[in-house]
Amino acid sequence: MRVTIFTSNSLRHKNLINSLSRICDSCYAIVETKTIFPGQVDDFFKKTTVMSKYFKKVEKSEKFFFKNNQFINKNVKTKIIKQGDLNLLKKHDIKDALNSDLFIIFGASYIKGWLIRFLIKKKALNIHMGLSPFYRGSSCNFWAIHDNKPEYVGATIHLLSKGLDSGKILYHCLPDVNYKDIFKYTMSSVLSAQKCLVKKINEKKLMKIKPIDQNKKYEIRYTKKTNFSDKAIKFLNRNRLNILKNNNQIKEKINKLNLINSFKV
Repeated sequence: MRVTIFTSNSLRHKNLINSLSRICDSCYAIVETKTIFPGQVDDFFKKTTVMSKYFKKVEKSEKFFFKNNQFINKNVKTKIIKQGDLNLLKKHDIKDALNSDLFIIFGASYIKGWLIRFLIKKKALNIHMGLSPFYRGSSCNFWAIHDNKPEYVGATIHLLSKGLDSGKILYHCLPDVNYKDIFKYTMSSVLSAQKCLVKKINEKKLMKIKPIDQNKKYEIRYTKKTNFSDKAIKFLNRNRLNILKNNNQIKEKINKLNLINSFKV
């Protein structure tokens, strides 16, 4: 099987690339680069003291799960591009990567133009870090914790669509509720999504799942990058750091959600 992934350059993104490369005949990765020091450098997120402290905690939890992925495996055919250049690519720029059997998007920029039309036609899959249709947009698991709704932390594997995180759902993945630290709790949902996806690809069960339409009436929040601010982080730090004290209560709340084929680590 040939697989192409459109993704970014953090440890969690490289972990998925490397995991796929171990089970596929050919693996192509289109990697958008952004700073690995968010909050310390003006980039996708603003440079502020609050952002810097927050993302150092994110980085610590990411290293806990994905520390052995500093580099992309040698057998991966990798194309590195600057974040923001994805929609400027022409077909000939990534010609070989367009001949795959499966296309996966994880942490890439919003895709437009000929590429989104091509990927939709190929039934590309998107890994959305958040439980759709409840939380859609940017930094969804942050907002679930912010809203005192830890049961809505997770991931959604769905068909790519022109709308953001709105494609038909194959299944949901859940975090490990045994983590009391909110950063490990939310990051464990990344691990859950990746392990389940790789397993289903390897077992040739992925495309046998019947996708289900999203019901927008269940939407709780739709967030943009601009909503993620120092003010929002300070609110979380002040009011939500002890949110995971009762994991049995979280389990009960998760069990009451109308999730599609939910899986956990």
